[in-house]
Amino acid sequence: MRVAVVSPFLDRRHGTERCIVEQVERFAAQQGAEIHLYSQRVDDLANVVPYPDCSPGHIVWHRVPRIPGPHILGYIWWFVANHVRRRWDAKIHGVKYDLTYSPGINAIDADAISIHVVFEEFYRRNRAGLGFRNASIVRWPVILHRRLYYALIRMLERRIYPDKRTALTGISQHTADCAQRLFQRDDVIVVRYGVDTTAFSRSVRLERRISARAFFRIASNDFCLLLIGNDWKSKGLDALLKAMWACSEPKLRLLVVGTDDCRGYEEVVRKLNLDRQVQFCGSSSDVMQFYAAADAYVGPSLEDAYGLPILEAMACGLPVIVSTRAGASEIVRDGENGLLVRGPEDSGELAGLVRTLYADGALRERLGEKAVQTASRETWDRNAVETWEFLKVVREKKLRSMNQVG
Repeated sequence: MRVAVVSPFLDRRHGTERCIVEQVERFAAQQGAEIHLYSQRVDDLANVVPYPDCSPGHIVWHRVPRIPGPHILGYIWWFVANHVRRRWDAKIHGVKYDLTYSPGINAIDADAISIHVVFEEFYRRNRAGLGFRNASIVRWPVILHRRLYYALIRMLERRIYPDKRTALTGISQHTADCAQRLFQRDDVIVVRYGVDTTAFSRSVRLERRISARAFFRIASNDFCLLLIGNDWKSKGLDALLKAMWACSEPKLRLLVVGTDDCRGYEEVVRKLNLDRQVQFCGSSSDVMQFYAAADAYVGPSLEDAYGLPILEAMACGLPVIVSTRAGASEIVRDGENGLLVRGPEDSGELAGLVRTLYADGALRERLGEKAVQTASRETWDRNAVETWEFLKVVREKKLRSMNQVG
């Protein structure tokens, strides 16, 4: 089966892109599979060869050019350019595909799409945080850009997702439920994210703990919380900062990891007198250093289709606090392998859960042990097998449809 995979970039540092890397590496190993990747940038991916090389077992990369500029302009260019490149390959080089597979909205002609974010739901949950009135003026350009980008993606979702000729998977039941409610799609297959339990494990975390905490200047008796994401408002950072203030515990530390604009949050941190307790860190290819430094992961997301760092933290044996609005909460049993926060905007509820973990070392140990057991079942092998089987079914349906038309 010859499959075109359409994704603007691939690496192991972002949730969606990490998932596609893990999938295509395993797809290429399938007997009779030929995987062609349309992308602007490819990192951390083995067995990649540039087109026109089509060596068996390799992933064929058709490079799509990039342009500099704001993200929304880059996305519009990418959306048009990947269609042009694929049509060029079809007409000039005679490259035909059995299926076109896209993670999210990248192609209007995709046969199969895996939904990693439902932007209509994401926007509804985060709309209050996209206003200008209560935001610092330094954040206005960011807010304007996000509003324009979300409007564009939501328009494309309303155009593409309701069409049942496009088969859909969702990375959580939450995602599937949103697709049913918003786009009347009751046929979305759930294929949850996976985790590499070799790279993310309790033993690796403990082995690196002392050096990681020294690097971030975290004392041995400090209690370090961790939050990872590239949109801190949607990840619940506002409530988390207020919860830390409410705890009034000087030994609490927080590492905030990602590429978001921290200037507005630095002002909030100063007002809450948390300067010495909160540290903003840029994204890194070595994400394990953050898990190694932490004592607990806190993910009070306002809206999150899944939340891969939650699963990675569980694999590392960290106790987790997870919002019920995150898809990853579907694998968390409250009080058994993690703690659930039902009102992620409620800093009081969140503060209570943080205090519970801080005060009870036996609970932390018990939650961490059960979290490792849960994560061991959520593998990338399982994710790739389920997705490949889904694609084969889509291919069969497409063939039957073509035969009927013929």
